[in-house]
Amino acid sequence: MARKIKLRLGELLVREGLIDEGQLHHALNDKAPHQKLGDKLIEEGYITELQLVEVLQQQLGISHERLYNYAFDQSILNLIPKDFAIENSVIPLKREQNKLFVATSDPLDYFVLNNLRLQTGFKIEPTIATKDEIRQSIMKLYEREDLTEQFKETQPIKESEDLSLEEESSPVVKLMNQLIQQAVVEKASDIHIDPQEYQVLIRLRVDGTLRNEQTLAKSVQSSLITRIKIMANLDITQQRIPQDGRIKRVVEGRNVDLRVSTLPTIFGEKVVIRVLDTMSVSNRLEDIGFETHNLAQFKEMIEKPYGIVLLTGPTGSGKTSTMYAALTHLNKEQSNLITVEDPVEYELEGVNQIQVNSQVGLTFATGLKSILRQDPDIIMVGEIRDSETANMAVRASITGHLVLSTLHTNDSTGAINRLVNMDVEMFLVGSSINGVVAQRLVRTICKDCKVERELNHLEKEVFNKYNFNIKKVEKGEGCPTCNMTGYLGRTAIHEVLLVDEQIREAILDGQSKVEIEKVAKEQGFTPLFEDGLCKVERGVTTLEEVFRVAAE
Repeated sequence: MARKIKLRLGELLVREGLIDEGQLHHALNDKAPHQKLGDKLIEEGYITELQLVEVLQQQLGISHERLYNYAFDQSILNLIPKDFAIENSVIPLKREQNKLFVATSDPLDYFVLNNLRLQTGFKIEPTIATKDEIRQSIMKLYEREDLTEQFKETQPIKESEDLSLEEESSPVVKLMNQLIQQAVVEKASDIHIDPQEYQVLIRLRVDGTLRNEQTLAKSVQSSLITRIKIMANLDITQQRIPQDGRIKRVVEGRNVDLRVSTLPTIFGEKVVIRVLDTMSVSNRLEDIGFETHNLAQFKEMIEKPYGIVLLTGPTGSGKTSTMYAALTHLNKEQSNLITVEDPVEYELEGVNQIQVNSQVGLTFATGLKSILRQDPDIIMVGEIRDSETANMAVRASITGHLVLSTLHTNDSTGAINRLVNMDVEMFLVGSSINGVVAQRLVRTICKDCKVERELNHLEKEVFNKYNFNIKKVEKGEGCPTCNMTGYLGRTAIHEVLLVDEQIREAILDGQSKVEIEKVAKEQGFTPLFEDGLCKVERGVTTLEEVFRVAAE
């Protein structure tokens, strides 16, 4: 019976034009044995959760409720325990006589609805809502308690108090667990704990943008930062120097790696926690955001048996994710892959990963020197920071190894001058380099509130200048799914410089950056800004986002 329901759902999605027959068959054949068809289609990016909910609403005749700013009846929260609500993705909405209205992401789950009827004694009236909206509502209603009242200035942490114990009754433990959980639920990349003169600000970076989340009393600061330091195995007695640590946690059934960095400021230690969700990182080059021709060129440069491939861009531009996707693509049984990183952000199965440790003299250069004695086929150097590492990486690439690394330059052609400025001989650069990829991250338009609009005067000028025949562009109006921002998620824009014989000759002749770029354009090279315009044309992002990260 369950199988028929899934097939009917798939056929309905095909009929509505949301997926095609090929996507339906792929999802049915590729999904895990107990995975629901809808979840698989969302995972593959064929549909959004809101589209699935709307089709279920049509199929089952059950109403659909948007929970953003919904006026919940908080007096009935105790009817459904928090753990049950989280595990089964349900939340009570309101009560009318003997009926309890409940939002659920799966109205077909008879066992959950029957359990609710037995637990509460009410007749259950299900309405459909998205998992994300239900989870965020649970965070807001069940978990966001005013913990600051439980901290008092007159009760500082005693030296004998063990904050490493996971006691639910401990306010600081509950507060810290809540912050981590909220960051994972809202898909934040960083948690910022900013001490001010009279308060402590908690901010989350979501889709590359920081937003204020909550304000805590100043009395919480010492306890909270001590708790974080204990979790990250840092020195709680040292408050005058920066420290770095790491926390591993399982949150919402996901393995989450947390990188902790402390920095002394005039109002106390500022803490930034980088949230690395190991289950959300994409290991497929096809999911990074490459345009078709750029993807083909990138694969060509990394599939060569030797040479050096460089990724450039500022911090936070997704270089590491692209590097890991490239390593996953190259990770074959017959190849020996070794990396030296600072830090190792994600663990890759079948890849030998080395963590830089300057305290014992293990730098990028010394690590690379040791790697060359380990019979490697492919080497990944996290970052080329100095001339010693640059020279070793280039020399390794011309002695039969494929070397992948990153550089901090603004564009792809600038990486060539950067290597020369790091005292690498021009003939070595020209003969070793396979290609350079410059990358930036742009926010993508929310699919649930995407609408078309006419071009404004600036957009017409820009598109005409670059010979794009675009009549309309798309934007997000703002909805509960994207927290009213109009954007949901991020993708990369790229500038891929594949070094062929003409460009190699230009490099060896010592030609300028402008001349090399001119030669590259004759070979079909697309600058970063124009690649962004391609994504605006396809309705992936907006011109404002492209201007924000790339120079015209």
